Amino acid sequence: MDVLLLIDKLDDVVHHASAVPLTDQLRVDKQEIHDILDEMRATISEEMKQARWIVKEREETLTETKAEAQRIVEDARERQERLLAEVTKAAGRAAEDIIEDARASGRQARFGAEDYAEEILNTLELELSKFLAAVQRGRNRLARTEKHATNS
Repeated sequence: MDVLLLIDKLDDVVHHASAVPLTDQLRVDKQEIHDILDEMRATISEEMKQARWIVKEREETLTETKAEAQRIVEDARERQERLLAEVTKAAGRAAEDIIEDARASGRQARFGAEDYAEEILNTLELELSKFLAAVQRGRNRLARTEKHATNS
């Protein structure tokens, strides 16, 4: 039975007790009062057991919850480290790809520059050959003119 109901029952016994004439005292059934008090002790003892059990369960639940939270945090840290390692690897691979692309572009630019330089040098060589041929023709004319002037 609930302790509050037992207190109400005790109050009811006192309230309905017969008064002792010419005094402020009441006449109550001693056994009835003892029975109610025994019920109160038993109920309080049982409620204390329940309260202790509830506190114990709460503490166990709290301990389990803390352990679970710690496990979740540790799992999250491990996952974060794995993801960070994966991102770092991917970034390293991407950097290597970029470097290789840059090297390939550099080689291609160098080959293009070499081809352009070869083309310019060929053009220059052709122009110089023409120029040398013109110089040679000019000398030959001068030589013929000198020869004519010496013979005349």
